[in-house]
Amino acid sequence: MVANEKILVIDDDESIRHTMKAILEKEGYKVECAINGNEALAKAKNNSYDLALIDIRLPDMEGTELLAKMNQTTSGMIKFFVTGFPSLKNAMDAVNLGADGYFLKPIEFDEFLNRIKTELKKKKESNEIDESKIADFIKTRVKELINVET
Repeated sequence: MVANEKILVIDDDESIRHTMKAILEKEGYKVECAINGNEALAKAKNNSYDLALIDIRLPDMEGTELLAKMNQTTSGMIKFFVTGFPSLKNAMDAVNLGADGYFLKPIEFDEFLNRIKTELKKKKESNEIDESKIADFIKTRVKELINVET
């Protein structure tokens, strides 16, 4: 399988970043990592990612704060929280801020990969539909303009 999707892994734990990166790259994804929220924001500002995996507890900000900031600049990116510290508040904050999912550490990687594949497939299909709608709109608009000129 060859995937063109880009994934940003945000976690301050080096072993978790390394493990996620290795597993996702083995599946064909392009993976970049950030060790804190500010690094993730800088990367997201300068790059386009299809999906982000965000640790709830980061050294410089909470993952929920990072998600809120990312929502302002990264429309269309799928965002999953990853945490070893589950709580009802974190889950509610994740949902309220528009997270697409929530994984608990230690991660069960078969389920993890299946969920990522499913969400990225939905995103790709949605983008194809949007592109088709835009192409249809342009064709219709061109015809309308041609008819106005004649």
